[in-house]
Amino acid sequence: MEFPGWDPVLLDIPFLPIDIRWYGLMYVVGFVVAQWVFVRLARRGFFPVSAQAAPDLIFYCVFGVMLGGRLGYALFYDQSLLNPLEFVQVWKGGLAFHGGLAGVGVAVWLFCRRHGIGWGRTVDACALAVTPGILAVRFANFVNGELYGRETTPDTWGAMQFPTDPAAMRLMRLSDAWTMRDRELCIQVAFGHREFADVEPYLSEVDRFGQRIDWSAVQRHLDWDRVRAMTDPDGAHLVPFRHPSQLYEGIGEGLVLGVVLALLYLATRHRPLAAGRYAAVFLLGYAAIRFSLEWVRQPDAQFGKVGTVLFGMTMGQTLSVGLVALALAILFWPRRGPAPKPART
Repeated sequence: MEFPGWDPVLLDIPFLPIDIRWYGLMYVVGFVVAQWVFVRLARRGFFPVSAQAAPDLIFYCVFGVMLGGRLGYALFYDQSLLNPLEFVQVWKGGLAFHGGLAGVGVAVWLFCRRHGIGWGRTVDACALAVTPGILAVRFANFVNGELYGRETTPDTWGAMQFPTDPAAMRLMRLSDAWTMRDRELCIQVAFGHREFADVEPYLSEVDRFGQRIDWSAVQRHLDWDRVRAMTDPDGAHLVPFRHPSQLYEGIGEGLVLGVVLALLYLATRHRPLAAGRYAAVFLLGYAAIRFSLEWVRQPDAQFGKVGTVLFGMTMGQTLSVGLVALALAILFWPRRGPAPKPART
């Protein structure tokens, strides 16, 4: 497969220092779909709040996902972001799913206190609503060319070369000292999606160290067809083929797990499972899929080439074990009061 090389910026707003990016848009899509699911579940009596109050949960979740995801990324992947001045620079680093999940946990607790309801059905509603957002955000990761997989052979299904691969960046003379947008625009030129003369006015004059950038020298190397075909004397490609693990995760964690949860809900809508059971299924399913796909996902650079952090597991696998423990805690949490009433149809 060939990487499409789409521009991570969907809409570049002239004369304003902001862009509409695929990444941000996919979060919006995820939240909008989740709100629709919350309202539907509330109307059917599954989510024990009124249909008018159900969208309030999105307000809580937005802050939970963003703050929790950012803090999780800082704690688990890049401790330099714990510096408040670095933490707010959202163009550095990203969001961690497990941190965002913890943030949603806090958001659910606050929402339940505000509306005087139990947490079980609220986390179930979140579990049933979250997978479309996961699918959307993994698609955005793919467009950005980030979170790609480990090296593999060219005949592996889905294997592709990424222009954001360090080897490709070196061959195209793209530097980490430039802004992210400088690199993105150069990649657009390399793919033939834009002309260099059109993007040159938007390129920075100096890098982050204050050194002047010679764009005329860089322009000569912006040819993706030439770069991806380059080989060493043994015939191996200089830009390695990799698993598109973003797509694997989007299909597994978003689409497949979402279908499983939807079918489980439909099969039990007249006699719903006990509160918290749907959330436990989501946690166990996500943990199993993420743990498996970590074997083909490229380890984060700060963890070295092997990427293991505990007992031979990657950070993603280690955190997924924590999700299994959380799911078991939900399943065996002491329950009081009568069984939940069947949902209205």
